[in-house]
Order: sequence, then structure tokens, then C-alpha cells
Amino acid sequence: MDQRWRVAAGCGLVAVIFLVVQLGALALVQPFKAAGYQAVEDPSDPTNSVVYVLGILVATAVMLLAFKYDADQLIRGLIVLSGSWLALYVFQVVVPPLVTVQGINIVAVGLAVALGVGLLVHPEWYVVDAAGAVMGAAGAGLFGISFGLLPALVLLTVLAVYDAISVYGTEHMLTLASGVMDLKVPVVLVIPLSLSYSFLDDGGAGEAAADGGGPATDEGDRATDADGGDGDEQADATDSTPLERDALFIGLGDAVIPTVLVASAAFFAPESVATVLGTPLPAVTAMVGTFAGLAALLWMVLKGRAHAGLPLLNGGTIAGYLVGSLAAGIALVDALGLGPYL
Repeated sequence: MDQRWRVAAGCGLVAVIFLVVQLGALALVQPFKAAGYQAVEDPSDPTNSVVYVLGILVATAVMLLAFKYDADQLIRGLIVLSGSWLALYVFQVVVPPLVTVQGINIVAVGLAVALGVGLLVHPEWYVVDAAGAVMGAAGAGLFGISFGLLPALVLLTVLAVYDAISVYGTEHMLTLASGVMDLKVPVVLVIPLSLSYSFLDDGGAGEAAADGGGPATDEGDRATDADGGDGDEQADATDSTPLERDALFIGLGDAVIPTVLVASAAFFAPESVATVLGTPLPAVTAMVGTFAGLAALLWMVLKGRAHAGLPLLNGGTIAGYLVGSLAAGIALVDALGLGPYL
């Protein structure tokens, strides 16, 4: 297949996964609310975002220490367990309780366990991506109903700034990626650019991520997510052109974090707001903004340089959300969630 068509197909797969995560989150917000999954008492409290950002910083530090002291398999186990737990949230609300034991949906539990086992025994790219899509939709849906508009906007803004600093400034996410890529877990989405590509056989991803543009690995040069979760792509263009890579890697957080605002915009929209196919207009335009940011990001990545993902993705999502809110007749103060404070 022509190299340009391979890359175009890869970019299309990225877009499909992002769309699945966003549509999944939108479909889950109401069932999650009905199931009592809202994680905070006051979704409008902006300190919720501060707590979450602090959690990210702590988790990053713990992972860096774990990789330094060869405890990476512990991290892998925790990520797989977390993935199964998130999947269970989804399966509990979408799988009919055909078989229950003491109120437990056995089929839902079995599917969540199967997802975790699949990640442990056969983490091929399609297993990782499928698990990542389920985890991403679940995470974004849970945060969407737990973060009101102001906390969601604060979260996206702070994480965009943090992502830029961690990639262009401290570069500590490159070190984190060195360990994360070798774990073969859905902290990253794997986008093959050839039919013969195997993530199981790819043993050099972590080295490429850590080098920040160093020599090609045995699987060829790639665009690698340097933070494994909060979004940043890195292209190794030293020995080959960007079109000659075997795979692209993008952090699952690149899909999840913008979707938090999409889900929040849908869940907390006024009842009278205009809708598109049953979805509030601000949420729809936030989705459009996400994909505009994604297009810009992929275009920059394919030029062969490292870039932080969240500034573009979150920026596009926020801009799209605000445009849609104003078009729907929502005052800017209310769109920003500042009404209760003014």
C-alpha cells in the first residue's frame, strides 16, 4: 500500500477511536448518573479539578519511581486492574442482568475480567485499542457527570499547560514514556500503519520515546506519545521520513481529557438548549473542536517533530464549546460556569 495511504488510514483510525470514546461517553452519562456513579457531592466546585490534577502529579511521580527501581510490572498490573474496573462500570449499565448472584451482574463481571485477561496474555494492538476505547469512554463519562462546566474548563486548561511544560520544558514525560510503552497497556493507543505490524513483536517503542528523536528502533521510526496518558506525540525522523513509520502512538489521555468537557457540556446543558440529533449544541461543537485540534496535531506530528497534544486538543474543544454555547443563546458567564460566583 502506498505510504501516504497507509498514513491516511492510520489517521482515520485515530479519528474513529476518538469518535468512539466521545460517543460512548455521551451515551453513558445518563446511565452513570442513574446508577449513582457521580463521584462528588458538588460537581460545580472547581476544587474538584485541583484534586484531580494533584492526583495526576502524584501518579506521574509514582510511575517514574517505579520505572527507576524496576517495579514496572507492578504498574502494569495496577493499570490492567484499573482498566477492568472501569470496564465493569460500563458493562454494568449496558449488559442486561441476565445472570445475577446477590445482585451482582455475573455477565458484566465476566466481560470485565476477560478484558483484563486479554491485556495480560495477548496485548496486541487491537486488544489494547479496544480496551482503551472502553476505558476512555468510561473515564470521560464518569468525569463528565462529576465535573460541572467550570471544573471541566479548569481541568482542560490546567492540563494543557502542564502538558506543554512537561514536553517542551522539563521533558520528564519522555522518561515516563520510556517505561509506559514497554508495558503494552492501554495508556497509549496503538495505530498500525502496515498490515504486518505487531505490537507484541515491537520491542523498541520505549527507547524511541525516551530518546526524544534518537535512532530508529528495530520496528522503524514512529510518532510516539511521550506522556502515555495526558497527550504528546513524538516523531523520530532521524533515519527515515515520517511516512515510513510502522505505527503511530497517541496517549489515551488525548482522547479522554477533551471528552470530559464534551460529556459535561451535554450533561449540564440547560433543558431549553438547542440540540443536534438529541445532543446539546455546545457538546456537538465541542466535539467538532476536538477533531479540529486533532487534525492540526496529526499534521504537525507527521512533519516529524515532538508536540504536546493537549494544548491543541483541549484548546479546540474549549473553543468549540464556547462557540456552540453562544450560538445556543447561553450567556458567556453561564457557559463558563461562573454564574453562581457573580
